[in-house]
Amino acid sequence: MPLEKVFSKEYVFTIPRYQRPYAWEVEHALQLLDDLTDALARTDEEAYFLGSIVLVKPDPHKPDADVIDGQQRLTTLTILLAVLRDLAKDELLAKDLHELITEEKKAWSNVLGTRPRLTPRPQDITFFREHVQEQGATTGLATLTDAVADTDPRRAVRNNGKALYAALAKRSDVERLALLKLLLSDTELVVVTTPNESSAHRIFGVMNARGLELSPTDIFKSAVIGSLSAADEDLYADKWDSAEDAVGRENFADLFRDIRFVFTAERARVELLKEFPKQVLDDYVESGRAAEFVDDVLDKYATAFTRTVTPYFGPADEWRAVNRWLSWLEQVDNKDWRPLALWALGERPDDPAFLDAFLGRLERLAASLMIRGINTTDRLQRYTDLLRRLKVADHPLTVSELDLTEEEKSASRDRLGGPLYQTFQSKRLRYILTRLDAILANGPGVAYTHSLISVEHVLPQTPKDDSRWKQLFDDEQREKWTHRLGNLLLLNKRKNSEANRKEFAEKKSTYFLSSSGTVTFALTSQALSEPDWTVAVVESRQAKLLKLLVREWSLEAAAAGDGGSATETSALMLPAVEVPAPAPESTSTDGAPDAPKSFDMAMRDVYVKAKKEAGYNATYFFEMLHQHGGLETARRLLASGGVSVGFTSLWERQRLDLTVESVVLQPEFQALFSDDELDTARRRLQDHGFEPGT
Repeated sequence: MPLEKVFSKEYVFTIPRYQRPYAWEVEHALQLLDDLTDALARTDEEAYFLGSIVLVKPDPHKPDADVIDGQQRLTTLTILLAVLRDLAKDELLAKDLHELITEEKKAWSNVLGTRPRLTPRPQDITFFREHVQEQGATTGLATLTDAVADTDPRRAVRNNGKALYAALAKRSDVERLALLKLLLSDTELVVVTTPNESSAHRIFGVMNARGLELSPTDIFKSAVIGSLSAADEDLYADKWDSAEDAVGRENFADLFRDIRFVFTAERARVELLKEFPKQVLDDYVESGRAAEFVDDVLDKYATAFTRTVTPYFGPADEWRAVNRWLSWLEQVDNKDWRPLALWALGERPDDPAFLDAFLGRLERLAASLMIRGINTTDRLQRYTDLLRRLKVADHPLTVSELDLTEEEKSASRDRLGGPLYQTFQSKRLRYILTRLDAILANGPGVAYTHSLISVEHVLPQTPKDDSRWKQLFDDEQREKWTHRLGNLLLLNKRKNSEANRKEFAEKKSTYFLSSSGTVTFALTSQALSEPDWTVAVVESRQAKLLKLLVREWSLEAAAAGDGGSATETSALMLPAVEVPAPAPESTSTDGAPDAPKSFDMAMRDVYVKAKKEAGYNATYFFEMLHQHGGLETARRLLASGGVSVGFTSLWERQRLDLTVESVVLQPEFQALFSDDELDTARRRLQDHGFEPGT
């Protein structure tokens, strides 16, 4: 069908609310214009084929048609016709073009007012009318700011209209008229019409499966919204669009891949378009629960997904650790960890204590897999095994797959103790060093948002022959230490190989400082505090920095007899990394026998009583006891920024006598804690109207 007939009184197009947004970019719009120009230059007189559109046209005698597929082309063609109209110097030509875009009311017609040929999604109607469809509107697109074009679809309309206007303004009236004749008379669309939406959706799916450029999520949306009642369509189309806007269209298919993984705990075997309906969506659609999919699945996991991309749960103290772990995970060089994070954020969205513990251990696992260079297949299998266990576990934090084996810890230590600069690609190396820098900075909220972070050597890779470096380090020592942790630091500038070959004193005063004469990174500041850079300095720094990473990621080898065995590299590089053994559990800090063990029993006792007497199941508290023991659990809870969820729940039940704080303040256990910890416990109870000891 020629476009002259498509843009005629036979059709009045409406984009249903549930359709995806207008998304063509400038390159697509200009490619269309180039293709039309090329067709104009041909002499074979063949029509230019523009593809197909799928419409729902309930009454073949009326022009009203909903666009199921073809929105991108119809919208871009409307913009192109509007630009040609506004560039036309002939008033009659401009009037004829305007009637293709907007059907004016005729004196003899029963239609009230003018009707646009194309009505976009409801949220874009006014913008499209004012900046495209009204006469002269496209002349102002070039000056339209993002404050007006305030969404991605509106910016796409502006950018494409601006680009087409600029390109066509360079052509003569004769050239534009020739293009218009080709566009209306010799450009054709295949128009597929059906009387109802269900058949249109089936055609839409078949056409996409055969190669038309639609994303899998567009087909999923079509299936979901197409199965709803007319009364629910607008509401759930809006919900779907909100989820897509929040996640971003470029990430939307990734969200569905992650949802599929969470549901199945299986690695993908074939493309998403085939697997997702079979493994997830069909069950909802075929059982009449399409709305439930949007409400309970899409909305929940879209919210979780956005928090993995932009980690922010708000400024409250209890969420800071969660934000921090998600920020670190986002910097890992793969996203295979994300379905595990989505599972946790979906299962416990309002439990910062659980999320802190879970995401911290997930970051440790993700970092270890990255440090050890585990390939994609084995990494996915590790996460698959973990997710399967998590989905059936009563106490997820006790799942052994969340921990590292002794072999994994040993391999991680080996890699960290080796020549990092030669071992790791730049993103992995920056991750390790910024992670270390954050530990040195002792700032839980430290953010690494610099536009450029580079890794540099203190001892140069290729020192000059007559430099002092050659005197301080012989060939064997340079071979051993140049690329190890102890000789590396961070800069927020581009590397300069010539400047890096200078002597240590000169590099300290110039190259290693920022343009303002300051030091950005704690790791670098620590290095610059050294008066000279010698083998002893690098060796000592290596041991100290490695010790920090080993402690941070809990990579310490198990005690003798527990199945741990260090490799030759670990034995060489970690003599100073051993953590002092804890005091025997049978003796308290004041010498009283069995106090820690008694405290542990008391902590377990309040868990049982809270469940039995107060009807409160302190699941996370139980998991902490299992993982850390009573004493360490109490200290962690006392060190947190505020009262725990469990404390609040027991306060609501008027059972503050069952809180950790009450146990800590029992006379026989007070010697186990510092004065500050005791004051914290006492203050929390008194602030909530409970006097300790009553």
